[in-house]
Amino acid sequence: MRINLDWLRDFVDLDADPAVVADALTSSGLEVEAVEDAGASLEGVVVAHVVSVERHPNADRLSVCSVDDGAGRHQVVCGAPNVAAGIKAPLARVGARLPNGKEIGAAELRGVKSNGMLCSAKELELVDDVDGLLLLDADAPIGAPLREHLKLDDRILEINVTPNRGDCFSVLGIARELAARLEKPLRWPDRPPVRTTLDERFAVELRAGDRCPRFAGRVVRGIRTGGKSPLWLRERLRRVGLRAIHPVVDVTNYVMLELGQPLHAYDLTKLERGIVVRLATPSEKLVLLDGRAVELADDVLVIADGGGAVGLAGVMGGQSTAVGADTDAIFFEAAFFTPQALAGRARRFGLHTDASLRFERGVDPTQQARAIERATELLLEICGGRVGPLVVTERAEDLPARPVVTLRPERLRSVLGLDVPASQVEAVLARLEMPVERAAGRWRVTPPAFRFDVSIEEDLIEEIGRMVGYDRIPPTPGTVTERLGLATETRVPAERLTDMLLARGYSEAITYSFVDPNLEKAVDANARPVALANPIASDLAVLRTSLWPGLLGAARHNLSHQRVRLKLFELGPRFAEVSGGVRETAMLAGLAVGSRAPEHWDGSGPAIDYYDVKGDVEALLACTGRGDELRFEPATHPGLRPGRTARIVRGARAVGWLGELHPDLQELLDRKHVGVVFELELDETFAAGVPAFRGYSKFPSIRRDLAVVVDEGTSAATLIETVRAAAGELLQHVVVFDVYRGTGVDSRRKSIGLGLILQGTSRTLTDADADQTMRSVTLRLERELGATIRNQQN
Repeated sequence: MRINLDWLRDFVDLDADPAVVADALTSSGLEVEAVEDAGASLEGVVVAHVVSVERHPNADRLSVCSVDDGAGRHQVVCGAPNVAAGIKAPLARVGARLPNGKEIGAAELRGVKSNGMLCSAKELELVDDVDGLLLLDADAPIGAPLREHLKLDDRILEINVTPNRGDCFSVLGIARELAARLEKPLRWPDRPPVRTTLDERFAVELRAGDRCPRFAGRVVRGIRTGGKSPLWLRERLRRVGLRAIHPVVDVTNYVMLELGQPLHAYDLTKLERGIVVRLATPSEKLVLLDGRAVELADDVLVIADGGGAVGLAGVMGGQSTAVGADTDAIFFEAAFFTPQALAGRARRFGLHTDASLRFERGVDPTQQARAIERATELLLEICGGRVGPLVVTERAEDLPARPVVTLRPERLRSVLGLDVPASQVEAVLARLEMPVERAAGRWRVTPPAFRFDVSIEEDLIEEIGRMVGYDRIPPTPGTVTERLGLATETRVPAERLTDMLLARGYSEAITYSFVDPNLEKAVDANARPVALANPIASDLAVLRTSLWPGLLGAARHNLSHQRVRLKLFELGPRFAEVSGGVRETAMLAGLAVGSRAPEHWDGSGPAIDYYDVKGDVEALLACTGRGDELRFEPATHPGLRPGRTARIVRGARAVGWLGELHPDLQELLDRKHVGVVFELELDETFAAGVPAFRGYSKFPSIRRDLAVVVDEGTSAATLIETVRAAAGELLQHVVVFDVYRGTGVDSRRKSIGLGLILQGTSRTLTDADADQTMRSVTLRLERELGATIRNQQN
């Protein structure tokens, strides 16, 4: 937020250096990011009176002016369309230098001498008034330096206001902070109520319950059209970053910046019957001031008249009742909308207005009438008019109440680490406009209406700390009771899994938990993701039910930047809607695409395939020491390629997926290379067996190979499981060394070569022992799987 010291001085005496003011604000929690000059130096530029104007004898668009600058009269040639006798305008004397670096000298223009230059606001880098000369007020003193007349010695503060301090988005709010911090009185300009000269009211009805409990309005007629806001007002708006538009709009902006209360003005002749504050009807349409047509939902608050919605409450007015150049009658509105009623509404329509910024953070619910009075006063000063009575419509029972907050001295001392005297505590709270009572050794404090951020004891402690000054709180060594953490061997730590994947060429990704609904549906059409009530963007509108959408997005971004080999993994939660809330499940997911090995003079090898990633997953599962308990079973998944998908199962529970991307998803990623993904439930998959010592056998092992012909649908995992059950304790390891389909094997069957490693722990095995074990294995394979022996070697 931008704010200037000259405006602040309307409310509080600030004789200090701007750096001191900036430090006071920053020390109290409102960080001042920059201090800027209000304008250029403008040396040699003064207030001048145009005495006479004549046509240039040799140029149709130039005028020859006689100009009085307080030190004499000068002849100046001017091309501005609005130059006229009697006006006052800035004159750059001979020798002056403009902000753009141009030096003014005596010149001859089309045969006529010119001593100086009458200036526009643009040339002086002030308000952007492109219609011609910067016209000064009639009472501007002739010959006065323009910088002094316009108070350009002013300073502008760029303040980073935290979101919880809605009361500080105004000149009054910042002045209130400075008055409390510098222990100066807050000055309220003494302005009597505007005298009403018109007995006209416009009906207002509140139908939105506690969303809008107060609405102030006033009719003003007879406004002079074609007017322009005075220079002082335009300059104040410029210094805080707003452009002057129209006197009525300028006044509403000025009061919003000064008091923090957004206002709106309707063209009274365009309103039908009365004003109604209500919720929109489903699919109701509204054309906003910026020309956008929006469709409203039934949780959006609107201002309506007899013809329908005329404004998006607290955000932006409608085009149908907008004030224009010929508007001579208006209806002023200053309402209180609760933060809950406005939260997220502007963002939903892609808007971010000054009004919504303030209403979402909370405006003072007691200032609506005062804001209307101030706006009326300014409008009459600028455009004249006849004023109707100020009418405040309210639902008193729905106005926000500020409950009393209790503050304990011992809690204050414990949190701040500082013993603040009771008298100082009460003085600080009084300066912050918080009524306080002391009873039973503690304070009962009532937060003011404009402080929505004060509701618990710690909030009051923070206020006292801010006012005392965080820099004045001495450092106090902290003490804490140290508790030893728990170390377990029944779970593989995430750090070990991360290290394993990094060692295998993966890079860790961290993606949003919010994902695009369309991508989420493409990954799993059966998923029912939780929709966000207030998404930050349309492509981040649901909670992910899988980590794959985020990894796909990251992979697509990298592949589009010529990363031809990519292996990514992520540790994070997925979300599912359950009765009573949302369940989070910790997951480990990965994605691999591109060549198997980095580019090399000897070639990078084939592309990554299903079995490469399966090997990575098996390496992870081996960390548990219970890898034999996990199986890869054929399955189908909406986001994975049929026939190249496996469900990862532990015991009777499915814990993850592995497979190639479905061709439809592959189109989103990269047509050249196949993407392979996996996803595992962290807790269920990586429960580890407690390590136990097992001695090494000192006796030699025997290897026997077995070629088994089985049905095409029989998996290697089923074979291995059956072999283990039949071989007993002598079997140390089983490997699959061959898969054959072709001549000599039925087309509906396949041959799988198994290598069995046999070893005893108490003696050297004999051929007879090995033969007996192989017979047991063979018989069981024949009986349970219908296997036949294709070949057997000793």
